[in-house]
Amino acid sequence: MNHAPLTAVTPQLATWLDANAEAIDAGQELAPQILPQLGRAELFRIGVPGQLGGLGGTTVEAIEAVAGVAGHSLAAAFVFWGQRTFIEYLLQSPNEALRTRSLPMLLRGELAGATGLSNAMKYLSNIEPLQMNAAPLSGAGVTAGWTLNGSLPWITNLRREGFLAAAAFDHSDGAPPSIFAIPHDAPGVIRSDDLDLIALRSSNTAALKLDGAVLDASWQITADARAFLVQARPAFLGLQCGMSIGLARRALAAVAASSAAVRAAVDGEASRLAYDLDALSQRLFDGIRHGTFLAAPATLFEVRIGLAALVDAAVRLEVQAAGGRGYLRGPGGAARRTREAAFVPIVTPSIVQLKNQLAQHRQAQAA
Repeated sequence: MNHAPLTAVTPQLATWLDANAEAIDAGQELAPQILPQLGRAELFRIGVPGQLGGLGGTTVEAIEAVAGVAGHSLAAAFVFWGQRTFIEYLLQSPNEALRTRSLPMLLRGELAGATGLSNAMKYLSNIEPLQMNAAPLSGAGVTAGWTLNGSLPWITNLRREGFLAAAAFDHSDGAPPSIFAIPHDAPGVIRSDDLDLIALRSSNTAALKLDGAVLDASWQITADARAFLVQARPAFLGLQCGMSIGLARRALAAVAASSAAVRAAVDGEASRLAYDLDALSQRLFDGIRHGTFLAAPATLFEVRIGLAALVDAAVRLEVQAAGGRGYLRGPGGAARRTREAAFVPIVTPSIVQLKNQLAQHRQAQAA
């Protein structure tokens, strides 16, 4: 069975994740530690230009890094995805001052970046309207500031120790929708208690409400949300796919480590899954490298859907290979990976939403 190895995560980080993966998944006590651990491993700097404090490389290397973490803990990879995606927004933002003052803390893992643009990505695909509204301050002119209201029911990496959350806003004066970075300590910014998730419980996932929060242009990531989202979507979904790739690789590695008798029984299915995983990963990496997903987002949706199905099959095969051991709590991780895999189809945009988008796309092509 020939599939790519897990991306090199530092030995220290791998040891910490393996020792704490069950606790990170099932409880919230270690939530404050995940971001600093990832920051110390310098993972947030991958795919960021050197002149901005990064390690260079491309988004593909960042996706591989997310996959590497996902092989140890999907909850930690989920946090990583949120942080690295927010960093990507700043890299693509014309707001140089916001990038200059925020990026160093984000790269070190001292400040959390929360990508609250799931609603916006659905808006981009005409799935739902924007849930946030911006009104220009009365008589002050658009650039002086806005009063922000609305709520988003689900955002990851809303770290209690401090966060910036990206969210898209309709404008009451008819201006195009824009995107703001919302600081956790601005008056009128309200974070809920953590959501009662069945897994990934240390991911600092909560709801965010804005009640008359006031921000000026220094917090605006872009004044043109739609154009920005089209540009950012390949990285948003590509980094998200890294979670699936890493989890599938880890499940298949567990199958490969089974007894000879078990391997003989499942070798055909395992080999097919490994082949499909390599093919889908390569399709993702090629599309990211060459920019083809910008003009053809449907092909990226197909990759995301395919990876979700593959994760499900790989984890079910791991459970088969583990037998009764796979149903025990403990260091083996098969039960945890089953819970983690159950999350993959519902992370926004969900597989159901993407399938609906593809159906509409095909209908439009047929017409």
